[in-house]
Amino acid sequence: MSTSSQLLSRRSFGRLAAGVAGAVGTGALTACTTGGGKPSADTPLRIMAINHVWSQAIRRRTEEFEELIGRRVSMTLLTADQLASSYNVKLNASGTDVDVMMVRALQEQLLFAHNGWLADLSDRVAQDEEFAWPDFQKAPRDASVSGGRVLSVPVVTERPALYYRKDLVEDHGGPPPTLEQLMATAQELTDKRKGFYGFVGRGQRSGAVSQWSSFLYSHGGDFVVGGKSGIGTPEALAAYEYYGRLLARTGPPGATNMSLEQAMPIFAQGKAAFYVDADAIYSSFLDPQVSTVRETVGFAPFPAGPAGARPHNIPSWSLGISTFSLLRDDAWEFIRWAAGPEMTAELQKDGIPGARTSVWSDPRSLASFPPDLAEAMRLNAERGLGYDRPRVLQVGRARDIVGRPLVAGILGNDVRPVARDADAEFAGFLVRDNRHKES
Repeated sequence: MSTSSQLLSRRSFGRLAAGVAGAVGTGALTACTTGGGKPSADTPLRIMAINHVWSQAIRRRTEEFEELIGRRVSMTLLTADQLASSYNVKLNASGTDVDVMMVRALQEQLLFAHNGWLADLSDRVAQDEEFAWPDFQKAPRDASVSGGRVLSVPVVTERPALYYRKDLVEDHGGPPPTLEQLMATAQELTDKRKGFYGFVGRGQRSGAVSQWSSFLYSHGGDFVVGGKSGIGTPEALAAYEYYGRLLARTGPPGATNMSLEQAMPIFAQGKAAFYVDADAIYSSFLDPQVSTVRETVGFAPFPAGPAGARPHNIPSWSLGISTFSLLRDDAWEFIRWAAGPEMTAELQKDGIPGARTSVWSDPRSLASFPPDLAEAMRLNAERGLGYDRPRVLQVGRARDIVGRPLVAGILGNDVRPVARDADAEFAGFLVRDNRHKES
């Protein structure tokens, strides 16, 4: 599951360096080298990654890779904030002690590309037939490209799932296949006097944008249309109004303060009929220690809107190679191994959704998922777009602008004037962002 953190520009390096040194260690910023400047045989391949189920699973298997390559692997797992801060310190200093980088293609890759921090993998993926780059799903594959160059390889994917109470929708024909039916059924099942809600979802200004994106696409809209702001279009306005009504009429109080951490427990504790959020969190609803709905939870594809069912299908985490690495060939061998067909299938058997088309057509790799969830994930992947937020340099600022009309709708206010102001602000933002890209 992707998380958001603010990445810093090169100008911020001086202010940040001292604080991060204490947080992530005071090791040297250069790899051990021989007198000629090349890494010695004792120099480890250094991998920096998010502390995530995927990276934990890979770290348990690194001995296998070490035997293949004949070099020791050093894998550091950090929180998202620590990882972002460490990248800024090390890469601003052109440090050679980062080889393989775990990155978020949609949150930071464009900025890293602009700063020249990610090596171009285009030739490697094109020339390596065994790696089978075309096997990766189109949406995550497209998200790996910035400026016409392949800068990362997706390893974990994520889509929105419609979580629902099977015991409550039996009399309504099952899970709603359309957004119109979702609204109608959620309203019928809502009983706020008893503290029961038809729908729960993220409502926090910035945090809700990624999940709202699928509502936007399914209404026929997009964040950017023809290179200009698309959040003032009739399609975007309809998506804002729909999502606002859904949470205002059928959602819990305080929805505008809810991110994943606040919304998920409401459904897990049996207080909501429907919930839309990342399919990667499904196991939380099957865990008897945190969930009261494990016997009644169902999983369905994202419902169709006026433009059909158009959910996002994103690479939540990917692997890249640092431009400053002195072990680029070994780093590529690690990516070939960790994101290869065999490893992707093996990890998906353990419930970690991969980015390769082949694993989604292999029943053995889907065995760990509930059957209805596996089918929902497969359909959402086929229909999905490869981004869930504006693809800009300053992603955090863009999400803040785009999320403002969402809050207005959830509060029951007229969305139109707020969307008009946000559209003008986003249009100006895009002009500045494009100038920054070109600088």
